[in-house]
Amino acid sequence: MALSLCRVDDRLLHGQVVIGWGVPLQVKLLVLVDDAVRANQWEQEIYRMAVPEGVAVEFTTVAEAAGRLRAWDSDPRPIFLLTGDVATMTALVDRGEGVIRRVNLGGIHGGPGRIERARYIYLTEQEERMLQRLAAAGTVVTAQDLPTSPAISLAQLLG
Repeated sequence: MALSLCRVDDRLLHGQVVIGWGVPLQVKLLVLVDDAVRANQWEQEIYRMAVPEGVAVEFTTVAEAAGRLRAWDSDPRPIFLLTGDVATMTALVDRGEGVIRRVNLGGIHGGPGRIERARYIYLTEQEERMLQRLAAAGTVVTAQDLPTSPAISLAQLLG
């Protein structure tokens, strides 16, 4: 089974991700790709508390995840891959040799230099360029906060 969902959400593991997406997709493995979280056992324990029983969770660095994408893509379990920022997801797509074919933008919140593109998506110009490059190379990029909400294409998002 291919990766069920590859999502960018700066809140990482939280209820909307675990319940809102994980339950309908019947996810059996959550992979959180974040170098800092991978190095911090305390943070990992906090995030594990958000994961329901019966769902495994792995914390990886970008390098570790890039080396495991093919294995996850052929794993029979539904797998949800999560990054906290566009740059990390872009690095995985670039290093993944075509494994990541779809990217979901979830919660990317406001801050300096960020432009509101949807009520839950604020992007910098650099992030917009990264996403446009991914789309031009064939990756489908959409924004969608919940599976019951309509997906917004990158073209619509950047309007």
